[in-house]
Amino acid sequence: MNEEILKLIREKGILLEKEIFDIVNSINDPKAAKSFLEIVQTFAGQKLITRAVINKNIKFVKNYVNKLEIANKELVENIFVRLGLSFEIIKQSEVRHIGGDEEVAVAPKIKYKLFYADTTPDKKIDVSDFVGHFRARYQELQRILMNRPELQQNLVSINKISSNRQSHSIIGMVKEKRVTKNRNLIITFEDLTGEISGLVREDNKEIFEKANELQVDDVVGVRASGNNELLFIYNIFFPDAFMPEKMKFDEDVSAAFVSDMHCGSTFHLGKMFEKFLNWLNSGDEEAKKIGYIFFVGDNVDGVGIFPGQQNLLTLKTMKEQYDLLASYLKRIPKNITIFMCPGQHDATRVAEPQPIISRRYAPALYEIENLVLVTNPAMVKLCEGERELKFLMYHGASFNALIHEIKELKVLKAHSCPAKVSKHLLKRRHLAPMHGMSKSIVYTPNAEKDPLVISEVPDVMCTGDLHRADIENYNGVLIIASSCWESQTPFEEKVGNIPEPGKVPILNLKTRQIKMLDFSGKEEEGK
Repeated sequence: MNEEILKLIREKGILLEKEIFDIVNSINDPKAAKSFLEIVQTFAGQKLITRAVINKNIKFVKNYVNKLEIANKELVENIFVRLGLSFEIIKQSEVRHIGGDEEVAVAPKIKYKLFYADTTPDKKIDVSDFVGHFRARYQELQRILMNRPELQQNLVSINKISSNRQSHSIIGMVKEKRVTKNRNLIITFEDLTGEISGLVREDNKEIFEKANELQVDDVVGVRASGNNELLFIYNIFFPDAFMPEKMKFDEDVSAAFVSDMHCGSTFHLGKMFEKFLNWLNSGDEEAKKIGYIFFVGDNVDGVGIFPGQQNLLTLKTMKEQYDLLASYLKRIPKNITIFMCPGQHDATRVAEPQPIISRRYAPALYEIENLVLVTNPAMVKLCEGERELKFLMYHGASFNALIHEIKELKVLKAHSCPAKVSKHLLKRRHLAPMHGMSKSIVYTPNAEKDPLVISEVPDVMCTGDLHRADIENYNGVLIIASSCWESQTPFEEKVGNIPEPGKVPILNLKTRQIKMLDFSGKEEEGK
């Protein structure tokens, strides 16, 4: 360890949790390390500094960090990010242009803000945390629904509904749904004051279809008439997402979207991805406009993800797989900022939300200057003056379960049109709306705020997971599902999923024009 930093720890008499100690130990700048240690000592009020202590005092941390010099500020911010703590980071993007035969640096016009999901509980989890988690989710979605004008007439809590029949608006979480002998629907809603059942008649086709789409744990607004024994529902409102204005920048810059690299897999299409890298470095007019690339999860194939996976790997360790990924990323021009979130195959806790990719297994990624690791999900805001373009990154662990549960998606065979799945998440304003809907989805309960609620409507929602490129527009929100760089696996062949590798959506931030570039080729078609 750096002797100067070690001396500082001894002088201050601080005890650091091993993970925090390892990160401080990796800092090359003693001044930045000193700033970090002084901050945590100031707000902690104790000698033992743990991740839980920092997370509990995160608001105070932000205030101290914002007072630091810019160079130290960025280094200290990155320490907190590596700890997987919720933090907002603001940085400038480097903008360069060619003047004559020389490359000239110019003042940056676009900066970015990062909003990480809170991935770390500050104490041992028990049953009460799940109760608090769902209470927080309900309250967040309730606030969104209360702004809908359709629900503002006679809006009451469930315990205020009297025995006299009259019209009401309520906001409730779906507790149970069942079909009666007459093929009507009975839905039980609950809020923080109680629960009540509502009936939807089968002959009311429009509302019956909407009610049939409801899933357990959905939070919706309901217009109904009735009393405290039974409500007769005549309309249902989802929280829904609306983006009335399409934000555009003055800077002629573009963003590319990539996911599901699966580096290390026998089915990884390396030559195909190299064609994309060659294009980025080709001097092509469209390529020179790329300022950002979003990598939306499953960047490597992982180890031990499913039984027998070792027989389908060319690279058997996480380190080897991330070294291959890093070798690709190092070939991306340095003026391009890369944002990367994890997926279920990456080296991080498989939970919703997911922490950033671990340095322990992917040290090579931490050496790439223009790579920004983020949580899954994460909100990235590109800023030009007062204008913001908001990108919501979510890999898509909830997609498969949602397709099996919602009739429309099942009929559409939505594995082949993944943007349709994102529409339902935007409609519900939640990235994994049904608790326990998939064994692969493990919640990290948070009694303060559910990090999977889409509290702020994004301009662009970018996803991966289903290995097919797709683009949709939903109420002004642009949905971009990324392609993959892996040929059809035995599992995909078994379930009938047909991947569409080598497609890269490109969004121009000035014109909002989107193109789909195809880097697939016959040389790896039969792989």
